[in-house]
Amino acid sequence: MSSLPFPLAPDPDPAILERGRKLFAGGSDFLKGVVAMDGLPAPDRIEVCFAGRSNVGKSTLINALTGRKGLARASNTPGRTQEINYFTLGAEHYLVDLPGYGFANAPLPVVEKWQRLLKAYLAGRAPLRRAFVLIDARHGVKPVDEDILSLLDSSAVPFQTVLTKADKVKAKDMDKVLEQVRSKLAKHPAAYPEMILTSSEKGEGIPVLRATIAGLE
Repeated sequence: MSSLPFPLAPDPDPAILERGRKLFAGGSDFLKGVVAMDGLPAPDRIEVCFAGRSNVGKSTLINALTGRKGLARASNTPGRTQEINYFTLGAEHYLVDLPGYGFANAPLPVVEKWQRLLKAYLAGRAPLRRAFVLIDARHGVKPVDEDILSLLDSSAVPFQTVLTKADKVKAKDMDKVLEQVRSKLAKHPAAYPEMILTSSEKGEGIPVLRATIAGLE
């Protein structure tokens, strides 16, 4: 294992990879969009949530994981997703797409409402096993990302960093990005000690992320 802090997650053994493949082969569908805590589904399934600034590639990653291109609707307009979107995953899991953050054009009252909902969800959702925080590999951790990382710390929700769009970064530049992300994560006690490097376009890291989700109980 790497001696670096927050190493990239190694490839799981074949049995765990197969477990992840089977979980996501079980089918996934959009369940509902939630705008208030009383709209959340019954807490009777394991949940994982995906957080990330607007246009980091959350919808595209969810589509790549599930193998359904149109499952999560991607938008080129920052802040378009104003709901907590629930997707079923097989019979025992939910994938949860949180509203994107870092939107400059949304009215302040709307932003404050989303923040209140997000805080309430993270602090009070018992079946939530892990948050996956998406960071654009081209840019590393931005100041706007620090807010969600601190919120996860204060909510005592373990989070794992998923670097997206890895195929857009030249190999010679990746080490510098990883060094920056590691230095930022070191300040956050809720950070899980491995990162996952992904490319939804190329399929890189998708089996590893599937296996990671399948291993959460």
